Amino acid sequence: METTNLQGSIVSSSEQEEKKVSAEPQKILAGFRVNRPNREQIDTRPQSLDALLPEGHRARLVWDFVERQDLSGFYAGIKVREGGPGRTAIAPEILFALWLYGTVEGVGSARELARLTEEHDAYRWICGGVQVNYHTLADFRVDHEKLLDDLLTSNLASLLAVGAVKLNRVAQDGMRVRASAGAASFRRGKTLEDHLRVASEQVTRLKTVLHRDLPSPSKRSQAARERAARERKQRVERALERLPEIEEAKRRQGKPAEKARVSTTDPEATVMKMADGGFRPAYNTQFATDTESQIIVGVAVITSGSDQGQLTPMVKQVNERCGITPGSWLVDGGYPSHDQIDAVSEQTVVYAPVPASKKADIDPHVPKKGDSESVAKWRERMGTEEAKVIYKERAATAECVNAQTRQRGLTCLRVRGRCKARSIALWYTLAHNLMRMVSLVPEWFGEGVVASRVPVIAI
Repeated sequence: METTNLQGSIVSSSEQEEKKVSAEPQKILAGFRVNRPNREQIDTRPQSLDALLPEGHRARLVWDFVERQDLSGFYAGIKVREGGPGRTAIAPEILFALWLYGTVEGVGSARELARLTEEHDAYRWICGGVQVNYHTLADFRVDHEKLLDDLLTSNLASLLAVGAVKLNRVAQDGMRVRASAGAASFRRGKTLEDHLRVASEQVTRLKTVLHRDLPSPSKRSQAARERAARERKQRVERALERLPEIEEAKRRQGKPAEKARVSTTDPEATVMKMADGGFRPAYNTQFATDTESQIIVGVAVITSGSDQGQLTPMVKQVNERCGITPGSWLVDGGYPSHDQIDAVSEQTVVYAPVPASKKADIDPHVPKKGDSESVAKWRERMGTEEAKVIYKERAATAECVNAQTRQRGLTCLRVRGRCKARSIALWYTLAHNLMRMVSLVPEWFGEGVVASRVPVIAI
């Protein structure tokens, strides 16, 4: 049955019943006197920032750690002085703590971090009322690669001094991280030369317009266009500079050099085979980790998808950083070329799988004719049961560290260039080591942190 309402529209009987049923509860509730929510009112709660976080909170641990670091190098770039002109700078301790805590919590975006400083209690507590913007955060994150590296060295020295890190064995592994470049940004040599010519003409044209007498807003806008065109030209130039390296790599692979391509977005990014079998622009991040303490003692970022040749540089880095060389070095099958084993044989003992022989009746652990003394010892060593037991520590260490860094967000870089990518890797290294230090030396983290509470807050 259908009826017509006052507005002239047709209403079915089922719709009338639904409206009647929905109206009945309102009639029933109308007779009660209750307090209903009024969300338009202003709510003011006088509360100190320090009361926002409980004792032992991760943000407090991070701040305790930051306060003990020598951050004098970060102050060197601050130009404003007491009594002088200029806007007061943000204390480097705040920016350092924000990024360190954000990395521990898996925050990898400067915009997201800036938003959290206004909405999240832990980040507000770190700021202590100081306002920060995402530009400042983004610049701070990538502008201090050398200082971050020095802090890593200083922390390792402290851990070695108290015996928390012994460096008996170290496991090294590489992890490919997606670069901030699209597959469509890769161009061959001829196309790069055409792009460079067009970019050069555009820069010249924009510079000419910029020198004209323009209104202030238009002049700023024109200057931004000229800067963007100039930066694009520089990227194309760097891509052309790297092209011979990629061409040589193609030749070694038995492929035509003409197939070599370089990205105009991030010239240092290289197309690599990823863990899922796909090919994408990426960087190869190398970590060397103490097997006993799970502390990262070496970090590098390379532009090659292969781990071949990365054993010697990392051994050298750890030796220079820590003052000693680990007694044993555990790597997977991508590292142990004969020349690499020979190069480090006098410094450490290499544990790496021996390639299987093509013939079933040949034991790969028996020294071959032409093997050097160090290579022959490596073959024999890897055939023993003791070596098999020791080598199990590699996966338990290196794969664990890789998994934890990925859980914290090291899956895709938001910066471009190898130096900036290494800065990001250093932030993840410092964050990982910090959480390990909470477990290894809890007495370093203030009176409010006790050993029994460490498992609750540590990863």
